[in-house]
Amino acid sequence: MRIYSAEIDSIGSQILDGFARRGITDPAAVEWAPIPFSGQWGLGTSGCLKAAAFLARNKKSTLPVPQQAQQLAEQIASEITLPAGFARIEAIRGYLNISFETKPYVEKVLEAVLSLGPDYGRGTPKTETVMVEHANPNTHHSFHIGHFRNVVLGEALARLTEFAGYKTIRAAYPGDIGLGVVKCMWGYQKFHAGKEPAGAMERGRWLGQIYTEASTLLEPHPDETEAQRATREGYEAEVRDLYRLWDTGDKKIRELWERTRKWSLDELDAVLQELNIPIDVFFFESQADELGKTIVDELIARGIAEDERPTGGPVIVRIDDKLGLKKETYRVAVILRSDGTSLYLTKDLALAKIKFEQYHVDRSVYVVDVRQSLHFQQAFQILNLWGFPQAAKCFHLAYEIVTLPEGTMSSRKGNIVYYLDVAEEARRRISAIIAKKNPNLTGAEREATANQVGLGAMKYVMLAVDNTKQIVFSWDTALSFDGQAAPYIQYAHVRASSILEKTGGVPRAALPAYYMHPAEITLIDWISRFPGEVDRAAEEYKPLYMANYAYFLAKAFTDFYRECPVLNAEAGIRDVRLAIVAATRQTLANSLQLLGIAAPQAM
Repeated sequence: MRIYSAEIDSIGSQILDGFARRGITDPAAVEWAPIPFSGQWGLGTSGCLKAAAFLARNKKSTLPVPQQAQQLAEQIASEITLPAGFARIEAIRGYLNISFETKPYVEKVLEAVLSLGPDYGRGTPKTETVMVEHANPNTHHSFHIGHFRNVVLGEALARLTEFAGYKTIRAAYPGDIGLGVVKCMWGYQKFHAGKEPAGAMERGRWLGQIYTEASTLLEPHPDETEAQRATREGYEAEVRDLYRLWDTGDKKIRELWERTRKWSLDELDAVLQELNIPIDVFFFESQADELGKTIVDELIARGIAEDERPTGGPVIVRIDDKLGLKKETYRVAVILRSDGTSLYLTKDLALAKIKFEQYHVDRSVYVVDVRQSLHFQQAFQILNLWGFPQAAKCFHLAYEIVTLPEGTMSSRKGNIVYYLDVAEEARRRISAIIAKKNPNLTGAEREATANQVGLGAMKYVMLAVDNTKQIVFSWDTALSFDGQAAPYIQYAHVRASSILEKTGGVPRAALPAYYMHPAEITLIDWISRFPGEVDRAAEEYKPLYMANYAYFLAKAFTDFYRECPVLNAEAGIRDVRLAIVAATRQTLANSLQLLGIAAPQAM
């Protein structure tokens, strides 16, 4: 929601009318952007620069574009009638800048937040459908801290696009077949058949341990003896045979696969419920397998792919050649192995077809780690060659891995930090901190708060680091009540709630009738930025922007709280400051909601 939206649209219409009188048809619309605060808030438009460029292109002006733009801006500015609440309109270096009167603008911002509440910042409905695909760990493993980054990033993005006005579909694509899955099934069948842990949440971890055990047995070692090598090669043959049996639909192997697969999916479902992450549709690699092979045949028939199987090769797409590129960019993509078995790319083409045709997706965002970057570049270009216009709006939200101070995690090597362990440790540590900070909380209250703050701290760590950078997980950083961390932001919400509880209700917006403190102005500035930050984060697929915004809003409130008395202020000042506190609390709550983080009432 934009403050003074009707008035700003009116000014935009006046600008376009001024262009029309001068025979200018470009730009067709006026786009506004915030200008840096300098005593007053305002917006600026580069419309006159575009109009000047139009005049130059059509040989209707001999002046340089910057000079023509400034002249045009000065002329248009003199013709504009400003509505009430607007201080001035200026022509500066070809831009038209409008400024608002400070105190009426403050009242407008407070009024917008307090009247809209949870809907403050919500965008107008868009025509496009966005699908955010995440929550795609391989089955036959346990959910670890790296998977946690994936689902937290994906859910935050889905909340942002949905709040910005897009119809948003949350999709999961667990890898339920492949060599890793088959290795685990082989290890279970050969060494642990008939066994099963009692607890549902232990089964996933147990399968992960079996996978590590199987990988160790199947991995060659430089100093292995002939007997050891023969044993290992025998094991490898058994794994290949097991994969072949699965591929041909062997009933016994399929039953084993379905049973062990369900153990992993049950754990995934439980974790997603705990994290309050809903999934609208589940896709599975196993379901895309046959469709992918059919698509390969179609791509061959249309001359997009080349079938080299008759000479012992795979099915390939020479993407650079098909696009007419001189420089190697996308390389040659293999879309089917020589033995006719599918690859990830085969199945991703099938999945995209389902997304576009069955779910009518306009924008498809794939939240997958950065190691798959070339894979998705190739997939999107093949979709483009295939004729899907949605390919232009497919986006790989690549994220780097989560590491530990002692190094990188590996399921194969078994040095994994499991999500359940980290979540329990976060709750335990936060509970101990809260017990010292607020001993008046009951045991049940402290437990609920520790869960909100502990999970919030973990989520924020995953969102406050750019997705292109690795995260080295640190307890000191995650659980900080003072630095850029979720507990600091949540505590600002608690502090605002505490002030309002002492007043007995939420105040109404009021026009400031006093000289406002710089800390008040700064806080109002941050509150007013929220709708723009929602749009920016959604359009650029960057939850990081909202994570940073929430911190700076909390920091501005902390400075305000320190500098500006609220409950003890004079009556006229007190009313305005209580409204500022209420608006801050609401905007903090909305920001945290978009990050998937709880806004506690007490800590």
